Amino acid sequence: MNVTYNWLKEYVDFDATPDELAAILTMLGLEVEAMERRGDCLDDVVVALVEEKRQHPNADKLSLCRVNNGKEVLDVVCGAQNFNQGDTVALAQIGSVLPGDVKIKRSKIRGEESCGMLCSEKELGLAEESAGIMVLPAAVAPLGTPVFTALGLKDTIFEIGLTPNRSDCLSVIGIARDLAAKLRLPLKQSHSIAPEGSDQTHSVIGVTVEAPELCPRYSARYISGCSIAPSPGWLVKRLNEIGIRSINNVVDVTNLIMMELGQPLHAFDCDRLAGKRIVVRNAGEGEQFTTLDNQVRSLTETDLVICDAERPVALAGVMGGLNSEIENSTTSILLESAFFKPAAIRKTAKRLGLHTESSHRFERGIDIDNVTRALDRAATLIVELAGGVMAQGCVDVYPGKNERPAIKFRTEKANELIGVDLERDVILDILTRLNCAVTPCSAGLVNVVPPHYRIDIEREIDLIEEVARLNGYDKIPATMPVARVASDKPTRHQEIEKKVRELLINCGMTEIINFSFTSPDAAGKLLLNDDDPRCTAIKLANPLIEEHSVMRTTLLPGLLETTARNMNFRALDLKLFEMRRIYLPGVAEKDMPYEPLCIVGAITGSRDGDGWSRPHEAVDFFDAKGIVESVLDNLDIGGVSWVTDTIDPYYHPGKSCRVMVGRDCIGSVGELHPTVQKNFAIDKPVYCFELDFEKLVKLSRTNKTVAAPSRFPDSIRDIAMLVPEKLEAHRIVDCIRNEKSKEIENVYIFDVYRGTGVPDGQKSVAVRVRYRSFERTLTEEEIVALHEKVISTLKNKLQIVIR
Repeated sequence: MNVTYNWLKEYVDFDATPDELAAILTMLGLEVEAMERRGDCLDDVVVALVEEKRQHPNADKLSLCRVNNGKEVLDVVCGAQNFNQGDTVALAQIGSVLPGDVKIKRSKIRGEESCGMLCSEKELGLAEESAGIMVLPAAVAPLGTPVFTALGLKDTIFEIGLTPNRSDCLSVIGIARDLAAKLRLPLKQSHSIAPEGSDQTHSVIGVTVEAPELCPRYSARYISGCSIAPSPGWLVKRLNEIGIRSINNVVDVTNLIMMELGQPLHAFDCDRLAGKRIVVRNAGEGEQFTTLDNQVRSLTETDLVICDAERPVALAGVMGGLNSEIENSTTSILLESAFFKPAAIRKTAKRLGLHTESSHRFERGIDIDNVTRALDRAATLIVELAGGVMAQGCVDVYPGKNERPAIKFRTEKANELIGVDLERDVILDILTRLNCAVTPCSAGLVNVVPPHYRIDIEREIDLIEEVARLNGYDKIPATMPVARVASDKPTRHQEIEKKVRELLINCGMTEIINFSFTSPDAAGKLLLNDDDPRCTAIKLANPLIEEHSVMRTTLLPGLLETTARNMNFRALDLKLFEMRRIYLPGVAEKDMPYEPLCIVGAITGSRDGDGWSRPHEAVDFFDAKGIVESVLDNLDIGGVSWVTDTIDPYYHPGKSCRVMVGRDCIGSVGELHPTVQKNFAIDKPVYCFELDFEKLVKLSRTNKTVAAPSRFPDSIRDIAMLVPEKLEAHRIVDCIRNEKSKEIENVYIFDVYRGTGVPDGQKSVAVRVRYRSFERTLTEEEIVALHEKVISTLKNKLQIVIR
């Protein structure tokens, strides 16, 4: 919200300097974020008289002027042609620094000396564009007087950052009210109403409100015989100071009143309204409407529109229509002032992406009692600036007028919460200065009715905040908090969570954090069946956007969206994981959601990244499996098996498996299904894993069992065999380990071969067995016997063929 020092002074006669005023406003909770001192450093730009103007001897488009600044007559070269000898102008003298850090120096232009510059409004920062230099009214001030002082342009513009609840301060009068209350000064607010004509407003125009729940109050006035013209200088200046562009005398008045009183207004060309009627209704589904910015908008049933007898003419509270705007030929005006429900305006403005000064105020709530006051003030100004006759009275549709309920207020409670000791009379005086109706009702208890414009005051605590604010936040004594500092030992769950996170990072992965909200079609992208519990998501009551309207039931969609986004930015070698909660509906309707902690990861691209000394190998299933194995090994979870049956539909068949511990599934790992990749716009293979953290905590062992190594030497034997292609590798290893011979220390597969010399439908597998005893050095005969027994078992149980 922008407001000027001089404008505020018109309402409150304070003595504070701009700096002091900024401090007062900030301590009132109206934080001054920036200050612009207009004309503060431009005292060297003075009123001067052009005593002589003649053609520059060396340039066709330049003039050589003799300019009197009250002290001396100076030679000035000027390129503008919109002034004459005898005109009063703005002279920037040598040493002046104009906006944009333009320094005025003595110089020679085409051989002639120039001792200053004749300035335009643009060069002085008073306008965005100007056709020539600034020609001042004759005898505006004595020669040599600073121009900004002579024209009353010296001012300070405050940019105030308001919190959303202070919609009453989206106006000059709202800020002035707070200042008056704080400084104990009267608020000057007296506006007369222009004389009215003989015609009755209700006999000329009609207003029908078909949606009173969205438009509780609608008022209108009728003005005839007006003339559209540029606004006078004072109005243009005032609007420019607060960043609003002047349009014409009628539209500028509506903008001025909106900034002055906080009530958005709209002026219709009454002759362009069919039947000279206004109908406030909900839009039809798909109804088309062209707004003032010449954009065609498709409306929905939730949008509120202002119509004439035939068609929409404005989008209520947001923007007017092109079919009823004020034009140069307009002579009769219907002036609208209304109150619209904030939620309806917010929804329409957000859906259409239209944020205007009007919608900004309606979204936050305006003073419903100010509707006719602002209407009368605007109509009076229009008559003054555009001429015409204002019809008698106004049409005011206000069927459901309600008085604000009283709030029970305790002065002792206020002192207790604020931490001060204010007298009861002092507290009541603060509330009275805020225009609250204060009525004592019992000992220590007061009934307080806030003014209608303070829609943010609803409870006793709000009134207590007002007392603290007006009394002064700086008067609240600083005290040290009294509290016991306790250092709790992390739980086992927390310790394991930290350990797993560190393990994944040590595996070269990067943790990501996604929103807990997701899209309703996330489960569909994963190809989950309709009966899958993960398809039943908890819906948000008030989602910001449709893509974040339900709580996530799996971390995978968010991970894949992040992966795709990074790939779009050419980050192709990715190792990402997320360790967060998911939200599953309770068993019964009233049960709270189940929120387990889960782990999900994805890898893609090169295994070792780019580099001349690196092999440039792509990651595969075994890289993802290795990360999972690393986590399980460090948590000392044994008995792990990798089962390829009954995998989730988002995995590639034949390239994925479930992670089992006994009969309990603790996760899965595999390559992403091609269809799922396409659904997430991923064009490279991605390998994912999921782990149920809650099950990891239950299965992990805190104390590891450590055994001393054997002090006797080992002996290694290899077995090369032909096995059926479909035989799973772990069955070979399990078959050897099931011998339960204490001399078999370790078994692992070190080679798999398919190709020349190997029959179709088979593969060659090489297994290495390490033999060692804890009691003695094994003899060759003992090792051979053990090894022969292992081979015999493999032949009998798995029908292998030794190569």
